[in-house]
Amino acid sequence: MNISGSTRVFLILGDPVAQVRAPEVFNHLFARHGADAVLVPAQVAPADLAAFARQALKARNIDGLWLAIPHKTAMVELLDRCDRLGRSAGAVNAARRNGDGTLEGALFDGVGFTKALAHFGVPVTGRTALVVGVGGGGVAIATSLAAAGAARIALFDTARGRTAAIAERLAAEFGVDVVSLPQPAPAGFDLVVNATPLGLRADDPLPFDPAQLDRDAVVVDILMKNQPTPLLRACHARGIAAHPGFEMLVQQVPEYLRFFGFDSIAQAVQADASGLRAIFQRQGDTT
Repeated sequence: MNISGSTRVFLILGDPVAQVRAPEVFNHLFARHGADAVLVPAQVAPADLAAFARQALKARNIDGLWLAIPHKTAMVELLDRCDRLGRSAGAVNAARRNGDGTLEGALFDGVGFTKALAHFGVPVTGRTALVVGVGGGGVAIATSLAAAGAARIALFDTARGRTAAIAERLAAEFGVDVVSLPQPAPAGFDLVVNATPLGLRADDPLPFDPAQLDRDAVVVDILMKNQPTPLLRACHARGIAAHPGFEMLVQQVPEYLRFFGFDSIAQAVQADASGLRAIFQRQGDTT
């Protein structure tokens, strides 16, 4: 990679940040398509986020930020403008400095998820969906499902008070039936999403009981590591359609690129994402 004084610099902020793979993906695309840009990881503690983000974006060649855990929610408070999905979910994946100096944010997790469903041939409109886990990823997915026309959405998380508040907010924003469940019971839903970290460790319990799934249900486990996860293996054993989270990430990439002004690269990636799929699958392979 040839970095010069004219290189556009982007930062991905996280704490920790060693696990992020976005620099590998986007720097590969920048180099392949001849873009004079670079994405650099930066480990920033939550207490330092506001001061760091404001100061970093004062540099005229630092054009924007990717947000990783735990900064997706806190960044919203620093923005001058935010897209509807980010405002509704209370989280963003990215923030850019506009020409007038204002900061604008957007949320792509849920967009990537609904685009992945389209890739799998699974329509959202009219679906009854259960989202298990309403951290940053789960909230984004539920928000995009509501925006895309799901008929009913149920949420489960061990943080019951937060789950009820999210359900109320999404129902009011999108006019969709959104409820909070006391247990992660998947029976009666035709789309079930694991948005919890359960499955990262060998001794983790399953996020819900696959035996309760309807036979025609579709399951998506958004974990990116240890694929295929125990949940996916259990679903496949029952003959239930179940997909890993790779495609959700693949489908987000063009959204980031467009947001930061790399329209031609976004178009190329959307037309042929086979190379990206190979990268993400390699990152999540357990072998």
